[in-house]
Order: sequence, then structure tokens, then C-alpha cells
Amino acid sequence: MTVRIKTLSTLAAIALLSVSSPKVIAQKTLTPQEVAANYQKAFIYPGKDMRVVVFMRLVESGGKERTRELTLLRKNTENSQDQKFFIFFHQPADVEGMTFMVYKYPHKDDDRWLFMPALDLVKRIAANDKRSSFVGSDFTYEDISGRDLSEDDFSIEKEEKLGDRDCYLLKSVPKDSKGADYSYKLSWVDKTNFLPLKEEYYDVRKELYKVFTAEEVKDMGGIPTVTKRKMENVKNKHQTLVIYNQVEYNLGIESDLFSERFLKRPPTKWIKR
Repeated sequence: MTVRIKTLSTLAAIALLSVSSPKVIAQKTLTPQEVAANYQKAFIYPGKDMRVVVFMRLVESGGKERTRELTLLRKNTENSQDQKFFIFFHQPADVEGMTFMVYKYPHKDDDRWLFMPALDLVKRIAANDKRSSFVGSDFTYEDISGRDLSEDDFSIEKEEKLGDRDCYLLKSVPKDSKGADYSYKLSWVDKTNFLPLKEEYYDVRKELYKVFTAEEVKDMGGIPTVTKRKMENVKNKHQTLVIYNQVEYNLGIESDLFSERFLKRPPTKWIKR
């Protein structure tokens, strides 16, 4: 009888281990580099492609507002970190019909083209500074398209809650101090979906100057997406509020859409609101 009880106890212990071991694997400690890679995949590269109608409010310290509305298309390059962006402006009226295209390369300057309908002109524009403002907002081109992971050193400062979400507090420090517009950045990265819920940017004096906040996260076709976001310059009190509408992933956007030919006449099905 004693032998049988011991045998049953052993089998129960084995069964318990076989059930619980996947959880142990899933909860393994991640390195800072792994957290950064998961963050980039979730925030910069979700899906094979993406279409979204973006509404932006640019708010000055005194309360004066300007708005932007645009359709943004993105396509990832297979087996690469390269991406292509196509942007069609709906408003304000002075830029309606303007289109903008970017070929993003993590290891070299981007290629950028702008179509100005008033002049019926496609112009290739300089792209040697990814830190310049994206369409006049508080976001830079780099905020939109991300940095190459090899450009930064990463560390996990601690793990803590932000609201009700468990987060990694990830610190990113540019290896080349002249290669970024901040000396370091702190990111509260959601442990479940790896999206940044908050980010603080510190200038060369180690003073806080810019704060990103994910104000709403929704599941869009099985992909967690920051659908409302805010970037605030705490120095000049200017802020940009962004709403993502009609978010769609994995649509099979054709590669030839991202060409100079379609800058002048983009297909209606891709740019409509």
C-alpha cells in the first residue's frame, strides 16, 4: 500500500510539472536587448503592412490649435528592417491632396519624396536628419519609424506597475551622443504586449524635455495597437495628440504603390477615409 501511495505521489508530481512548466518558460527573465527587440516588433513593425487614417491636434501653450488629417500606409520589407511609408493629406485645406513617401533604412539616410499638387511637382527632399519634426508635430521621423537597435545601449532599471499594467522600465542610451536628440530615454514597456505605455526623453543636461503617453490601446484584428497617443514638449508646453482611426493590418498592399508614379495619382481604395 505504501509503495502504491508513493507511486501515485510521484505521478502526480510529474503531471503537475508537465502542466506548470510552460508557464515557467513563458515567464523567463528577458534581457534588456530582448525587451527592446520585442518593443520594436510590437510598436514599429506590427503586421506585414498597415493602413490607418490619422487625426492630429497640435496644441500650443496658449491653447491655439491646428489640425492634420492624413491616411498613412506602411509596408514592411520581408526579412529586413526596411519599411516604406505613403502619406496622403486630407486636411488642412492648404495641403489637401499632397502626398509624401518615405523609404526607411535603419543603417543609412531615408529616401523621401513630396508631391505638391499646386505645382504638379514631385520633389525628392533631403533626409539626413531623422530627428526633424514629422509634419510639424512634436513627433520626429525617428519617433514614427524607430531607431536601429544597434545604435543604443539598453538596461532594465526596474519592473513596476504603470496604472494596472505590469511594465519593464527600459532605459535607452544612444552610443553616439550626436546621433539622437536625447541623452537617454526611459520607456515603460507593457510586459504582456510590449507596447510603450509611457516614454520620457532627457536632453543633454539630463533634464526631462519630452513625454510620450499611450492614452488608449485596442486590439485591432488581433494586434494590440496604440490608437490614442500624445507627445508633449514639457519645455515649451506644446503638445501633439494623435488618434488612429480605421486601423487595418495585413491587407496585401502592393509594393508598386510606393512609387513616384502613384504620388500624383494614388489609388482611391487605399487613401479614402
